[in-house]
Amino acid sequence: MNFLIYSERLAYLHDLAVKGGLRSPEQLCAKFECSERTIRRMIHHLRQRGVHIEYDKKRKKYIVSN
Repeated sequence: MNFLIYSERLAYLHDLAVKGGLRSPEQLCAKFECSERTIRRMIHHLRQRGVHIEYDKKRKKYIVSN
C-alpha cells in the first residue's frame, strides 16, 4: 500500500468514526483487503493526530468521543 492510498484510507476511517460507522477491525480488514494489524495501526495513527477514538464493546464499533 503506497502513501496516497494509506492517507485516503486513514481519512476514510476518520469519517466513518465521526459518523458512527467504524466497525470492528475484523470487518474493516475484509473491506480494505489488508491485515487486522494494519487497521489497528491506522487507528493508532488517528489517535496520535488527536482524534479521540474509543471502542464501544456494547455496540461493537469504534466511536469518536469528545
